[in-house]
Amino acid sequence: MKTITGLAPAKLNLGLDIVEVRPDGYHELETVFQTISIYDKLTVTLDETSSGLSMACDTPQIPCDSSNLVWKAAERFQVATGIFDHIHVQLEKYIPSQAGLGGGSSDAAAMLRLLQDVYADPLSEEALAEIAVSLGADVPFLLHGGTAYAQGIGEQLEQLSPFRAAHLVVAKGEQGVSTNQAYRNIDALSDPMHPQISALRSAIQKKRDVTEIALLCDNLFEQATNLPEVQMIQEIMLKSDALCSVMTGSGAAVFGIFLSDAAAENACTILRQADIGFVEKCETIASV
Repeated sequence: MKTITGLAPAKLNLGLDIVEVRPDGYHELETVFQTISIYDKLTVTLDETSSGLSMACDTPQIPCDSSNLVWKAAERFQVATGIFDHIHVQLEKYIPSQAGLGGGSSDAAAMLRLLQDVYADPLSEEALAEIAVSLGADVPFLLHGGTAYAQGIGEQLEQLSPFRAAHLVVAKGEQGVSTNQAYRNIDALSDPMHPQISALRSAIQKKRDVTEIALLCDNLFEQATNLPEVQMIQEIMLKSDALCSVMTGSGAAVFGIFLSDAAAENACTILRQADIGFVEKCETIASV
């Protein structure tokens, strides 16, 4: 029996745009990804005397079967390597669901990293990336984390200079956003204002000041999402001196970038007083 534990960080989309809908229905995106210091935790136990997969989670609504991305990641790793030891996963959730924070994708990426570690890297980087792409658009980035520019469906990655933001606040209310519905809403937009992703990418690469970078953070999905909780969170953050307050992914979590710990703490206090369910102060992280 072998046991290994790892963390799965949440991600932000500092900027996110949809640039094209392909004939196969997939949406071509342009985004800047960033990992942050909010984590799920995976504990993986391997038993060489038997085979199969099993899973448990401390959050009842999370499925612990083949519909879970963690399960799928383990299954595809086994098929790719031909190693069929029994794998048991204990998942401790902290990243909220339907938030645009990439929790499920990060859990899957962490599963792949842990199996690579415990079996001494049986897969090449290319083979691992191939599995990641098959699991979802955010998974390839979350294998390594940090700061990255992405195109396509998220699989075309360019690592950027690390973006340092020490005073972030992430908040999410009770409402969630279905990814499928969010993309349908995007498709219905008639004349959207597209975020300046290229300018954001350039500012990060040139290591511009956090104030300049914050002003370029933007998300096309905000124009297709009409959730009162999102609007309230943004108003509270901006009134608390956030440099920006932007929805991440397809929603419904919102992040704010602040210049000081005191301003971030004040925003957290007001958000909690407003009964926002998830409020967390965090920072960017350079890698996973």
